[in-house]
Amino acid sequence: MSAKNKDEFREEELYKPIHDLLVDLGYMVRSEVSHCDIAAVKDDQLLVVEMKKSLNLDVILQAALRQRLADTVYVAVPKPGKTLFSKRWKNIYYLLKRLQLGLMFVTLKEGLSFVEIAFDPSPFDMSKSKGSSGKKRAKLLEEFEARHGDHNTGGSTRKKLMTVYREHAMHIACCFIKHGPLSPKALRQLGTHEKKTAGILGKNHYGWFEKISKGLYDISEKGRQEVSGYTELYDYYMGLIGENKPE
Repeated sequence: MSAKNKDEFREEELYKPIHDLLVDLGYMVRSEVSHCDIAAVKDDQLLVVEMKKSLNLDVILQAALRQRLADTVYVAVPKPGKTLFSKRWKNIYYLLKRLQLGLMFVTLKEGLSFVEIAFDPSPFDMSKSKGSSGKKRAKLLEEFEARHGDHNTGGSTRKKLMTVYREHAMHIACCFIKHGPLSPKALRQLGTHEKKTAGILGKNHYGWFEKISKGLYDISEKGRQEVSGYTELYDYYMGLIGENKPE
């Protein structure tokens, strides 16, 4: 018995299984009350459910507005398939919880339909949320502080972004341009990253470097062409590197 997909049913078909669930939970239920898809009352507590065939900004906005009237508000949508385990749905969960909204999933099958409550509305603890993201915050600030200037454009897509890693590689590349083949030790003496220089050369993520002999590296033709395109950083690192080649 397969579930219907969202193109095979009408939005109003979501109503009956939600109605039956709320009645089983002891609510008196009414539909389309003052523009609310479903209104339910139990012990003087008003619960509202906003339904949509897909979870989008419109239904989230409607649900948020209903919070001015109701004690408890849910969004109800058909249960998604494999995409339920995607990063997008993880982020949707966060947004709804941040707004203190509940979420219901409705499964519609021929002769059998049912509702699952993914989560109930509950107070959102912002300090706890930030605390759980402490490592990500620290990484963001580390990346921010380690960059030399602002060399990206906010909102850019399909462009190579300037990251701290790319800056480290730029520094190494400029050392090669200025002094020719060098060892990792000589590069560090010129000021490249103490811990990351050897790894950047070994991985050669951008294809900018080539190994000349054991322990000796130089810039590739690809690297020479691409590095010179980052004009501001190129000038910055070329001015930063000392004139004397390390022994």
